[in-house]
Amino acid sequence: MTERIVVGMSGGVDSSLTAVLMQEQGYQVVGVTMKLWPCAEEDGGFVREDACCSPTETIDARAVASTAGVPHYVLDMEDEFRRGVVDDFLASYERGETPNPCIRCNESIKFGDLWKYAQSIGAEKVATGHYARVVQKGDRYCLGVPADRMKDQTYFLFSLTQEQMSKAFFPLGDLTKEQVRSMSSEREIVTADKPESMDICFIGEGGIDEFLRKEIPHAFKPGPIELVDGTKLGEHQGMGAYTIGQRRGLGVAWKEPLYVVELNQERNAVILGLQDDLMVEEMFLRDCTWHLGDLPESGLQCAVRNRYRSKPVAATIYPLENNAARVVYAEAQSKPSAGQACVAYDSNDELCLGGGWFVKNT
Repeated sequence: MTERIVVGMSGGVDSSLTAVLMQEQGYQVVGVTMKLWPCAEEDGGFVREDACCSPTETIDARAVASTAGVPHYVLDMEDEFRRGVVDDFLASYERGETPNPCIRCNESIKFGDLWKYAQSIGAEKVATGHYARVVQKGDRYCLGVPADRMKDQTYFLFSLTQEQMSKAFFPLGDLTKEQVRSMSSEREIVTADKPESMDICFIGEGGIDEFLRKEIPHAFKPGPIELVDGTKLGEHQGMGAYTIGQRRGLGVAWKEPLYVVELNQERNAVILGLQDDLMVEEMFLRDCTWHLGDLPESGLQCAVRNRYRSKPVAATIYPLENNAARVVYAEAQSKPSAGQACVAYDSNDELCLGGGWFVKNT
């Protein structure tokens, strides 16, 4: 019996080629586009044609599926997306953090709710257009860095569970973006030359600041802007507009470049300092996921990325109680923002070993 596989089709070139490749490999493909957010005026949302669930993207996904002879369905997952991703995003900003909703979307929607749907129709796996690999090490799974390092998306997938990785398929992991476009053109896929969208899918043209002010206006209360020594420099109009390490748009003048070094929730204060004030030798993580099993008590020597696209830096990660961990850097690093992901890689930067979420240093 032919193995059935669900392909998440966003309407872009990557997921389009994924669906076609799966069909060419003999799978019984079911294409699914998830409607995650109101993305059209008649929907009560904003107009942004490149949003992953906009009418334009859905039409493109259906056109690819129709041409390939693949059944295509649109699943309304707005409620699940609101609960699993957007509410977490807003709550994180209210805590003075800088969240990464794409990671939450992967773990709770694309390999959570979509996998539940796949199971309900008898599918064995879920395939997406992510640039990553699933690598089996003994009886465990981890993520392999893709052939196209510039498109590496393992950072956004680090929190997938063992079960999720065992059911995930990333056919573009061995391809470069240039190859993906070339192969799509050869197959006359209508999305072959389609430009990419790099923005958060539920954020309109007004950007994150406008979205936050609309959704959580109570988080935008005026408060003091201070130096680390307590000197008051001015007043902000809401901490939601600031993030750790920010240098531009601070609204104050000073004789030296200043950076946001702390967001003090208790006092509703934005604390600024010099670059040296940003440097840390260790950070703490919560809600960790480790692909190869529990961390050794002696620590995991690895390379970590403090942000997407940041250069991997040497560190040792020590386990703590309640699924937490302590990251000790080989050399002091610029402080990452709480709410961001710290993702660990092996010394060769070939395997993603898991990671966790930064918390505020106390």
